[in-house]
Amino acid sequence: MGQNPSDIRAELEETRSRVGDEVDALSYKTDVSARVGDYVDEKKQAVKDTIAGAKDKVTGTASRTVPSGERVSRVKDTAERNPIGLAVGAAAVGFVAGLLIPSTQVENERMGEMSDRLVDAAKDTAGDAVERGKQVAQEAAETAKESGREQSQELASNLQNRVQESAGSSSPSAPAQ
Repeated sequence: MGQNPSDIRAELEETRSRVGDEVDALSYKTDVSARVGDYVDEKKQAVKDTIAGAKDKVTGTASRTVPSGERVSRVKDTAERNPIGLAVGAAAVGFVAGLLIPSTQVENERMGEMSDRLVDAAKDTAGDAVERGKQVAQEAAETAKESGREQSQELASNLQNRVQESAGSSSPSAPAQ
């Protein structure tokens, strides 16, 4: 039997809408210049987002790395207590910085084999300096940990003594016989 005319119209309208969407999608796929433009726009936005994120990280890091007076005094105290460690660390940083700077053609021509040996020696020395720096830092951390343990034990003992003194002075004394 026949369908209701309003149902047929609704189906036709739905089919037209679906076919229209498919035609739009197909025409977009065949429009290469529009697709390339969209692709370029997406990449531009991705680059802008990456740059903005990097900028935020740099400015955030820079604002967080401003040392407080307390940190500066701790670094100063450490440097005064261990000037050799500071010198070794500075030398290691200098060697690493020197190794990161690329050599020029003129350096390679004039220095040749000597340059290669010097670079190898610098790498070895820098590695040794870094290891020594790690060792000094680890020893300092252990010393600080031990000192903290001793102080906490001393404070706990003092607190325990005060509690006992307080308990002893607040309890009524026994009557004399």
